[in-house]
Amino acid sequence: MEKSVILAGFGGQGVILAGKVLAQAGMDHGLEVTWFPSYGPEMRGGTANCTVVLSDEPVASPLADDPTALIAMNLPSLDKFESTVASGGTIVLNSSLIERPVMRADVKVVSIPMNEMAAKVGSALAINMVALGAYIKATEVTPLATVKTAMAQMLEKDGKGKFIPTNEQALEEGYNAA
Repeated sequence: MEKSVILAGFGGQGVILAGKVLAQAGMDHGLEVTWFPSYGPEMRGGTANCTVVLSDEPVASPLADDPTALIAMNLPSLDKFESTVASGGTIVLNSSLIERPVMRADVKVVSIPMNEMAAKVGSALAINMVALGAYIKATEVTPLATVKTAMAQMLEKDGKGKFIPTNEQALEEGYNAA
């Protein structure tokens, strides 16, 4: 089993952190993992994406030419990466910012209003965890509990433990919406 996902959006939407949480959860679940970030020098407001590859065998490359999934947090991300997703793959998209439909019929589409869902749990910054929760439900790559634990450990280590409950709620919102 090898699954790869590109998480993409504007800088500041938390795609890099979501990728790190997914990578850690994959390792905690006993998978081989690579995490490869890419972002412009402008960071917040610019474009950002990362690729996470999860496998039960050693991963040959951190890049994914035909990822099995895409998490598109904004329209430019969907425009750029939609065509790269492997046939039979999954596209999780933020319907709060993406009004056009996915143009492909050969992929599973999970379209949820991430911005509104993050606001519902009390933080617009939790959009990344809403997206990650939806991806976890859609692909079943790792248990949600493993992702929650990885997220909590990561935030605690960074001195941001007070944000753990909100992010747990956001993960659950996304998971339940997918």
